[in-house]
Amino acid sequence: MAAIFNSPSKYIQGPDELAKLGSYVEPLGAKALVIVTPSGKKRVGAKIEGGFAEAKAELLFEDFNGECSKGEVDRLVALARDNGCDIIVGVGGGKILDTAKAVAYYLESPVIICPTIASTDAPCSALSVLYTDDGQFDKYLFLKANPNIVLMDTTVIAASPVRLTVSGMGDALGTYFEGRASIRTESASLEGTGITRAGQALARLCYDTLREYGKQAIEACKVHAVTPALENIVEANVYLSGVGADNVNCAAAHSFYNGVTSLGIKHADHGCCVALGTLVQLVLEGAPKEEFKEVQDFCLEVGLPVTLEEIGVTTPEQVKTISENACIPGETIHNLAGDVQPVELYDAIMQADAMGKIALGK
Repeated sequence: MAAIFNSPSKYIQGPDELAKLGSYVEPLGAKALVIVTPSGKKRVGAKIEGGFAEAKAELLFEDFNGECSKGEVDRLVALARDNGCDIIVGVGGGKILDTAKAVAYYLESPVIICPTIASTDAPCSALSVLYTDDGQFDKYLFLKANPNIVLMDTTVIAASPVRLTVSGMGDALGTYFEGRASIRTESASLEGTGITRAGQALARLCYDTLREYGKQAIEACKVHAVTPALENIVEANVYLSGVGADNVNCAAAHSFYNGVTSLGIKHADHGCCVALGTLVQLVLEGAPKEEFKEVQDFCLEVGLPVTLEEIGVTTPEQVKTISENACIPGETIHNLAGDVQPVELYDAIMQADAMGKIALGK
């Protein structure tokens, strides 16, 4: 199997970069469909429009309906065609960005991804996670290529809620450990190719960056300050994690999240679930207590969950449901050594939760 390294064609990060969006669109298309929520447009719409004032390209804003589902993707594909849009721009959070990538995929159009939060690694990947209309995990849509451009405006990120940047650190936390598990079992990368040393190195750098700068970045975000620590964490949450995961693979941490979605708990953020899922994976792997504690201590330091109660899971029946749905055929938990069964995952979840309660003094 050939080893292939995949990444966005261009990654741009810095203060007020959204004001230059028009100049980045211009070489790629004549009319951009900009997918955004009404609240997102209120926050950054004027900045985006200002950036198009001197560009030859046009733009058309369209509201996102809130769910990255097949129905929403189909609606936006038809809208883009009807309005002559030849480039797709996603502005907002993870589900908007996954939707924009899926729309561009079906249109065979360029796509520019502009996160307004650093809460997931979705922006850089050649992957869209599709959900049902009621928010349950549906399937992975593997795309032909990574985005043409990922544009991170760190002024906007610094003004976003701190909890979202923390959630992004949770999503990024799984990158190294899930990738390591995939390498151990000689699994293919998330792109279905061999795994390069570059992919492994990015995944490790992601983890090291989180530990080094995570707490400082939180303090910067609290006062809306763009500092080197915040810039480093934005890069870790979005680029190092996204490209790292794309070029290694996922394992139990993301399967745990997919299992949680089957419960329909609306406040169970993706990154928070992946962080707890990383601790669960370490239990499944029989990781040394020193490593488990290192990861658990990081979660405690930055405010990521270490118990089930913190993500809204309160009963053994819910844990059983998570375990069953996280172990269905095709889930990335099967990249772990051995054939993980629901009963094994159930026990690992309960142990991780018990250790989390001890750490919290409960």
